[in-house]
Amino acid sequence: MSAIRQPTSLHHTDDGPKLVSIPAGWFLMGSEDGQDNECPLHRVWVDGFRLAECQVTNAEYARFVQATGAEAPPLLADPDFNHPQQAVVAVSWYEAVRYCEWLSGLHGGSYRLPTEAEWEHAARGEVEGKLFPWGDAPPESLPDYEKRWKNGPETAGSSGPNGFGLRDMCANVHEWCSDWFQADYYASSPERNPRGPESGERRSSRGGSWRHHIKVTRCAARSSIPPQFKYADYGFRVARDGN
Repeated sequence: MSAIRQPTSLHHTDDGPKLVSIPAGWFLMGSEDGQDNECPLHRVWVDGFRLAECQVTNAEYARFVQATGAEAPPLLADPDFNHPQQAVVAVSWYEAVRYCEWLSGLHGGSYRLPTEAEWEHAARGEVEGKLFPWGDAPPESLPDYEKRWKNGPETAGSSGPNGFGLRDMCANVHEWCSDWFQADYYASSPERNPRGPESGERRSSRGGSWRHHIKVTRCAARSSIPPQFKYADYGFRVARDGN
């Protein structure tokens, strides 16, 4: 196994995961130059909310499994995936939602998965019109890019913060969002706080993946899989209402 990159900050406290306040505001969602499902580029308002600085780790998820008797992720016997501070993977959308519900009961408040609009707003970090959280420079320009993500995800928090202080945005593992996925949703989505279509067959996800040829996605890039699927590059981070 390649060396696991260590996080640059701790992101869990006795009061729950470290959350970053994401301010309310308008932003341009989507892309005119990406996939068809990213069109049209459109203006969206997102209310203020809070988003975890880092993706949920194996150690954090293990507390949920121990407390609730939930099924443990299937890859924990694999040394490429079982470091306590690695981002947890192979968790279905349903399991991610149950984790959020458990966290709400444990710490109070309303933990949940972010919407696609919230996630993209947060990933951009107030850098309007750029491809990536850091700007337009390609992922290959990141320090040690060619040495990273060889056999599995890195420890959560390994990538530097974006403009809002969020780590690993667009990188490491795909992150479940709350929305049902619809390829042409942007053509009819509401201008304020869009939450996806009412139903569907696949749930939306955002961010890059350690197993892809290009390891970091654009802020606008969309992906989706059926909510019951458990993939080795699918994890999540939690959101919470209010600032």
